[in-house]
Amino acid sequence: MAYLKLGMLALASMLAPLLPLHHAQAEQCEKVAFDESKYVVCTLDVEKADLRLFWKGVDGEPYRAFSSLADAVRAEGRKLTFAVNAGMYRADFSPMGLYVENGKELEPANMAAAERAAGQVPNFYKKPNGVFFLGEAGAGILATDAFLKLAPKARFATQSGPMLVIANRLNPIFIIGSTDRTRRSGVGVCENGTVRFAISEDGVNFHDFARLFRDRLQCPDALFLDGGRGVGLYNPAMGRNDWSWHGGYGPIFGLVE
Repeated sequence: MAYLKLGMLALASMLAPLLPLHHAQAEQCEKVAFDESKYVVCTLDVEKADLRLFWKGVDGEPYRAFSSLADAVRAEGRKLTFAVNAGMYRADFSPMGLYVENGKELEPANMAAAERAAGQVPNFYKKPNGVFFLGEAGAGILATDAFLKLAPKARFATQSGPMLVIANRLNPIFIIGSTDRTRRSGVGVCENGTVRFAISEDGVNFHDFARLFRDRLQCPDALFLDGGRGVGLYNPAMGRNDWSWHGGYGPIFGLVE
């Protein structure tokens, strides 16, 4: 009987990485290992969770720091329980592309084609880029062209790029085994409209990061948010209040309770 119990425990240990992420709570962040890389994955049921986009405070200045946003939310008698960078931003912390907050378009869609910098196309301009949005029907991710064509009514929206997963297919521009490895953050819309944010704790390439969303997190659509020094997480339950070494963040996803 002891051998049977040990065998069952060993089997459970082997199967654990393959089991679906549980999300009984409105928001839950947990450590996940996938293909020898470490991640923090946060799962939200947006039908129950108050997920918002933030950029500027009442003084008209960007929040820049998660702690500044937490203070502003606290002043309203609420609590910020989770936050991440919501996409790439300029030197003045303004969003690189489309940004909609509380139903108002504060920045238009960026459809420009960037020139190569040092032989490379900046991540935001890698095709296709896309838009994450929250509307009456829940959360969605669409390639920017499709979003502008369909024009879904959005309460919140942020443009970033490139798309990681498109209709359950990896973005074909990604290279297997690429040596372009850095910390990365992204968001996916998964089964039953569940939203999952992922942040790599190790350097990963785009192909492997996209596979995390499709193969491990079961997200048929996923969007890259930022990389390198722009990756950050706020989650007091995990003791995380990261700072961007760019001098702060631009747009921020925040969960308010």
